[in-house]
Amino acid sequence: MDDDTVEIPRISEPSRARHRRATTEPHRGRKAAKITARVLTALAALAVLSGTGFAWSAKNEFDSGFTHTDAIGKDAPHSLGGDLNILLIGLDTRKDLDGKDLPKEILDQLHAGDGDNGGYNANSLILLHIPADMHKIVAFSIPRDDYVAVSGIPGYDHAKIKEAYGLKKAATETKLENSGMKDKVALERAGREAGRASIVQTVRNLVGVPIDRFAEISLVGFYDLADKLGGVDVCLNHAVDDSYYSGAVFPAGPQHLDAANALSFVRQRHGLENGDLDRTHRQQAFLTSVAKSLKDTGTLTNLSKLSGLMDVAHRDIVLSDGWNLLDFARDLGAAGSISVEFRTLPVLRYDNIDGQDVNIVDPAAIKKEVRAAFGIETAPTTSTRNPTSIVDVNNASGYTGRAAQLSAALTKRGYPAGTLATSTRTNGVTSTITYGTGTEADATQLGELLGLTPSASPNVEPGHIAVVVGSDFTMPTELVPTTGATPTTTSAVPAPDAGKPVATTIGSSVPCVN
Repeated sequence: MDDDTVEIPRISEPSRARHRRATTEPHRGRKAAKITARVLTALAALAVLSGTGFAWSAKNEFDSGFTHTDAIGKDAPHSLGGDLNILLIGLDTRKDLDGKDLPKEILDQLHAGDGDNGGYNANSLILLHIPADMHKIVAFSIPRDDYVAVSGIPGYDHAKIKEAYGLKKAATETKLENSGMKDKVALERAGREAGRASIVQTVRNLVGVPIDRFAEISLVGFYDLADKLGGVDVCLNHAVDDSYYSGAVFPAGPQHLDAANALSFVRQRHGLENGDLDRTHRQQAFLTSVAKSLKDTGTLTNLSKLSGLMDVAHRDIVLSDGWNLLDFARDLGAAGSISVEFRTLPVLRYDNIDGQDVNIVDPAAIKKEVRAAFGIETAPTTSTRNPTSIVDVNNASGYTGRAAQLSAALTKRGYPAGTLATSTRTNGVTSTITYGTGTEADATQLGELLGLTPSASPNVEPGHIAVVVGSDFTMPTELVPTTGATPTTTSAVPAPDAGKPVATTIGSSVPCVN
């Protein structure tokens, strides 16, 4: 630590009021002159976490300026022991929070079409884990085309994870309109609130860990942030030309991009070796660059620039209820320099379902990887109870032998084998678990194993569990197949490369990406 820095101590709950009163006294200026490196570290960390460059300013003015959301839910599970899991989403909409089109001059800079383009897809999804000891932040990027289970969306039991927001928003607005609501702004706000809750629930179900905080930044927010910072530094492994889609036309190597080009940088997915997986690495590099810029340029000590960043944050960001950013930044500052590891959730293969290109994932393996990375104890790999329910398996995947393969694997795990069937209808059928009377506990345990959410059904015999193996199904790594399954379709391609984890520290150099 530099000689002219002082450590900001943690403040216990009983002493916070006294501390806040003390910071309003005249001697605050003398103390503030000493607080340099650690405060910069804390605020740069916050920029990485939110993508907004939150400023250290008057507490009431700062907090009151944000739109807040109850997306997490008051009864939702929370992390234990002081850990925090934060879900950040980048919403690909060309409209403001009231549903109005952005000004044409802004849309022209975004190179992203008009207000009718984009819909309400959560095209950027990052889940961060901050342990109580602040030792290391782990950030998982979630590929937007992951095909996952959804709930509460009429007509859908699976969808691309990015669509969980927009589909729920549209369904909610339709229901409200049918009940008589006509106010367009009220419909927009109610729809987006439902969309936020839907994306939080969908991600939580996929990764199997609590979500404690939520932040949403709009497409224009990326632009506004880069603009206020005077652009961002990036580094490319190869030259790119995506002028038709994102507008990204850049040479290889390190370079400085203005706001419009920075947005093209994070949006490009065409022409990249690994498509959307490479785009997740672009988003990670963007956040790293923002943190470095805030730290290196002294932006955080310039009152006019801080005010500008605050305006951007208030205009473009939605935060979960109860998230006090200033207290949060103080705690990060007390921790000093923090290492960050960027990772991407694994994708097994690309496929096509109902005419949509999707990423097939293994939910059980994802839960296991995320829990291990976050230091959360996982359930034993063997059954915690001896199942007695009979498991019937229907193969609707389009892959030969899937029912027999799964049934044999489950029999080894103690589940009594039931009937096997092969469905003639395979297009668009997704994996499900339903259960009859007296089998809920076994079905719940089986759902954990297969990464599926079971539901009761009067159409399933008492004492039986029915598993439908859909085109989205992947055998969990815990289950060793007894025979190989030969695909009868040709839509699957070799497993994509999610890349190695990117290890860095807040404010360090920007990694080179595809």
